[in-house]
Amino acid sequence: MSSTPIKKVTGKAVFVPGDDIDTDRIIPARFMKCITFDGLGEYLFYDVRKTESGENKNHNLNDPRFADASILVSGNNFGCGSSREHAPQSILRAGYNAVIAGSFAEIFFGNSINLGVVCAIASDVDREIIASAIEIHPELEIAIDVEDCKIWYGDQFVPCEIKPGARDSLLSGNYDPLDELLVGADEVSKIASALPYMEA
Repeated sequence: MSSTPIKKVTGKAVFVPGDDIDTDRIIPARFMKCITFDGLGEYLFYDVRKTESGENKNHNLNDPRFADASILVSGNNFGCGSSREHAPQSILRAGYNAVIAGSFAEIFFGNSINLGVVCAIASDVDREIIASAIEIHPELEIAIDVEDCKIWYGDQFVPCEIKPGARDSLLSGNYDPLDELLVGADEVSKIASALPYMEA
């Protein structure tokens, strides 16, 4: 069993500026009191987007021009701080299936890939080009080509890097670790049933 291979991610993009955006900024800890991850998308970047009374701030994520965006563009060391899985879960559940950044915190990166959220690394200069392009044309389609490691903006592209192991997992559809467990379910049951202390 495997998930759907991810060879390309396309969609509109939104720029969320800043380096060292940590997981508490992505999803504040007070919103993590949940049994499932359902509904976490509502709290993505909550303290950046909202006032204390819950009103919208002037922020790209509240800008109607980027309401349909499904790709985040940001700075360096994205997802640093604590290793909470809620951060990539909130990104996915808010409707984003890819992040373009200068670099990623290792655990955030791994958690994101396991969800099928593509994390593409692009240079500062190239991200500025993309950010400028979507500011001028918010409806511009962005495409992350996982196979060729290119980020297309309209009919132009910049190179990107996707770590080889993660890239292989995305292309093969073997990025969800739960799938790996399910593949061996029959063998696990067979061994478990043969254990004397498992008998009723």
